[in-house]
Amino acid sequence: MRYLRMVVLASLSVAVLIVASRIPLRASDRDMVQEMKDRAEIEALMWRYVRALDSLDADAYASAYTPDGEFGSGPTATKGTAALKKMVSDIKTSQAEREKAGTAPGPMYHVITNDHLEFTGKDQARYHSYWMTVFGAADGRGPGRIAAVGHGVDQLVKVNSKWLIKSRNVNPGPVD
Repeated sequence: MRYLRMVVLASLSVAVLIVASRIPLRASDRDMVQEMKDRAEIEALMWRYVRALDSLDADAYASAYTPDGEFGSGPTATKGTAALKKMVSDIKTSQAEREKAGTAPGPMYHVITNDHLEFTGKDQARYHSYWMTVFGAADGRGPGRIAAVGHGVDQLVKVNSKWLIKSRNVNPGPVD
């Protein structure tokens, strides 16, 4: 009896999947499905970005950007793959020097919160967020400390079916 129930349930599940797969999607449904995929890909991109920064992985950090991508804005912006890698490598060197001197800041965490994603074109999006740079206790005990806070506006683009950061501006001026 139990086996028969499992066979009937499995057959019914297969039938539902077959019927559902044959229902044509309207253009607006396809657009909604694509937007959901894009949102998931952008969420994964921003996770890879902060993990690369927190682990000081210069190659992974730069790979989150377009080849001409930039961190910051104006004349002080860090632009291009080589410069982005150097920026993270310099942070890594500085932290290694602090550790050697006995003043290591502890593990670094970049926290992005209250994010809002707006699509500005088929392959373009603007990512608004608040951010914090937090350092854990160097000895793994005690409270962490917030080193910096702000809000950001990032320009994202899809290049060869992959979402990347075109520009990351963590100091865009007053919040509207």
